[in-house]
Amino acid sequence: MTDTYKPTAKIAANATKGLELREQFNRGGTDVGVNRAKQLAERHELTEADVKSMHSYFARHEVDKQAITHKWDSDTDPSAGYVAWLLWGGDEGKTWADAHAKVLHKSN
Repeated sequence: MTDTYKPTAKIAANATKGLELREQFNRGGTDVGVNRAKQLAERHELTEADVKSMHSYFARHEVDKQAITHKWDSDTDPSAGYVAWLLWGGDEGKTWADAHAKVLHKSN
């Protein structure tokens, strides 16, 4: 059986906020990010592959925090990168995915 991982309530809240901001401002995230946000918001059990995907996303997109257009961590003028970051679980999602990915890497 494949191991599964349940997102925390804070990760779910971040994903929900990301979906709401995306709807309100019509920016941020891809279909993949929206689907991930729905999984996280509903606190679905994730697979090892999902955790690795989250870890990879955050590694690639840390640079988005430096965007000049719109604002990081804003509810009134959020950058597309900030909305996308939230869709993947926000800072708590990154910490969670990184911790699990580290354990997974050691076991493989």
